[in-house]
Amino acid sequence: MDPARTPVAITMGDACGIGPEIVLKACAERLGSAGAQPLLVYGDAGVLAREARALGLALDVVTVDSPEAAAALAPPGDRGRIRMPVIACSELPADLPAGRVDARAGAAAHAAIVRASHDAIAQRVRAVVTAPIHKEAIAAAGVRHPGHTEILAELAGVTDVRMMLANDELRTILVTIHVPLRAAIDAITREAVRDTIAIADAGLKRLGIARPRIAVAGLNPHAGEGGLMGREEIESIAPAIADARAAGIDASGPWPGDTVFMRARHFRDFDVVVAMYHDQGLIPVKYLGVETGVNVTVGLPFVRTSVDHGTAFDIAGHGIADHHSLLAAIDLALKLAPEPQATDRAAPASETARAAR
Repeated sequence: MDPARTPVAITMGDACGIGPEIVLKACAERLGSAGAQPLLVYGDAGVLAREARALGLALDVVTVDSPEAAAALAPPGDRGRIRMPVIACSELPADLPAGRVDARAGAAAHAAIVRASHDAIAQRVRAVVTAPIHKEAIAAAGVRHPGHTEILAELAGVTDVRMMLANDELRTILVTIHVPLRAAIDAITREAVRDTIAIADAGLKRLGIARPRIAVAGLNPHAGEGGLMGREEIESIAPAIADARAAGIDASGPWPGDTVFMRARHFRDFDVVVAMYHDQGLIPVKYLGVETGVNVTVGLPFVRTSVDHGTAFDIAGHGIADHHSLLAAIDLALKLAPEPQATDRAAPASETARAAR
């Protein structure tokens, strides 16, 4: 495979949500011209074909057996129609209800993540971009992990990963992710904060920021007020910042959580904010608009980005979902992913494309 034609993998997400719709809209926009970056969807070919017809898109779903077969699929197809390659990871029924938690959709979403991740680890795709999954559906399917970050970490065999959300105005990275708030507080240790700062530093350097300015938020009101409102800042967070600075990282804080995001966004004092728990970090970024936000998993052996919104069951099936966060996730994945290098790996001769019906 020509390294320049190595596709970006896109997982379909939960079939009962807006994942299929935004994937189709994004691919229709990006695959419509000669020389476009190859995109390869992992999901359910039947669901995608039916949704494409419902949306009235001039797009044909074509099933393929491999990334190499997808790379060989030259756009556009017959009569100027766009051909979107799909690796079929499931076969869901046509009457799957939209906007509901369904274990079948959860299992299909998980299967797509697994297949795409395996291809990313094998360097058969350039990066992985994920559409939203539903945590209840994933759990109903028997998956023990609560979200993408934890699933991907296990598949890649790593433990030190973090969630970073970014848009044009603000970046934040989380010390704790999908755990109850009570458990998150116990998980804010000196080691966890120090490691998150180091991961943030490495991640921003990969984005091209030579010396990232890292703000570390406090956990308690007013960053603890010198111990009057909690001692986590004194016992865990401040020592972690000192460790990071001793390692040559430009980290500062702990800063009060109610003002540090304003300083990062409005005054540009910082390049990223290290937040202690899920909502502390995600609310400021999502408030600025989910249509441009991107979720990045930092610490994986491959690039993974995602939309920063959920499955939107309330509008699933209505054809009104905004796909711009997915476009932003594709763009950031291309920026983060190294240019593929030529290898001796060849696709098996039997891996060919065939039209989906």
